[in-house]
Amino acid sequence: MTTMQDDAAVLRVHELAVAVAGRPVLQGVTLALRPGQVVVLMGANGSGKSTLGLALAGHPHYRVTGGQARLGDADLLALDATARSRAGLFLSFQSPPDIPGVRNNLFLRTALNALRQHRGQAQIDAYDFLGAARAEAARLGLPEALLGRAVNEGYSGGERKRNELLQLALLQPKVAVLDEIDSGLDVDGVRAVVAMVQAQRARGTAMLVVSHYLHMIESLEPDAVLRLDAGRIADTGDIALARALAREGYRNASAAVAQAA
Repeated sequence: MTTMQDDAAVLRVHELAVAVAGRPVLQGVTLALRPGQVVVLMGANGSGKSTLGLALAGHPHYRVTGGQARLGDADLLALDATARSRAGLFLSFQSPPDIPGVRNNLFLRTALNALRQHRGQAQIDAYDFLGAARAEAARLGLPEALLGRAVNEGYSGGERKRNELLQLALLQPKVAVLDEIDSGLDVDGVRAVVAMVQAQRARGTAMLVVSHYLHMIESLEPDAVLRLDAGRIADTGDIALARALAREGYRNASAAVAQAA
């Protein structure tokens, strides 16, 4: 793993503390990601994995009470949620919400063109966008018809997760936090996740992947595996740590860590 002082890191988080509804959840998370790195974050339910992603993304219900987070040269915590996205941060939701009345293709094209404008790039027209969106949807096994429907409205759980990956493919962020992107997916869906992560990795996107699913974690070939416990990074390892945690469970984390050493 990299450190807060590593100049090559694109995302640097140092002693991040976050409270939700007045209750401390994160109590000093430190991590850093370089471009193209894939890091898996594991931990028991309630350990703060989703809180970390939502706090980094700027969700208003997640109050940062201490620490630092930098995306490249930018002070991430000084930016609002929109500015964080434009700076290159992407978050896939564990439970993607419906957006009634907003067509998926319009939502995606608007988001993409906002990013392109920020990057000083020309706007993409409807024809070129639709061609790119259809191609990426086909790679992900997402029915093309969903592009013309309201965002996530009436989608299955797997379709919602594939739609998150479609956003990732089109927006091409600097850093992506994927919060249990594999939940609700069938075998083909998990393969699509792995293929998408590897494609983004090759482009230089740094990824923090929250998952409990060992088969997918192994397929991702992560650069590091972290265990979050009681609001802190309790352990750092490689794929051996993920295998030991899957075998022993989080209640026996100390035994798992000893086996992975």
